[in-house]
Amino acid sequence: MFVRIVKLSFHQKHIPTFLEIFEKKKQFIRASKGCTLLELYQDKNNPDIFFTYSHWNEESDLENYRKSALFKDVWAKTKVFFNDKPLAWSVDKK
Repeated sequence: MFVRIVKLSFHQKHIPTFLEIFEKKKQFIRASKGCTLLELYQDKNNPDIFFTYSHWNEESDLENYRKSALFKDVWAKTKVFFNDKPLAWSVDKK
């Protein structure tokens, strides 16, 4: 198992729409093969910054999700709201 952490920075006016998209799609992302956890966090000091934490059984499970129509749909709708380049890390839980 490994953890995928993604930092997303949004224009403030788009945050409600992003949250609406996340709320509608999170159950489908969580149901993706190999996904055992998906959580969303908002930075306490800068409310424009969010982090997603997802746990995956195998790296191939994440890659399959990233190639899926679901990911492409969510990403296309979300990336237009960014105010900075997203950052991502894949880390092993110890």
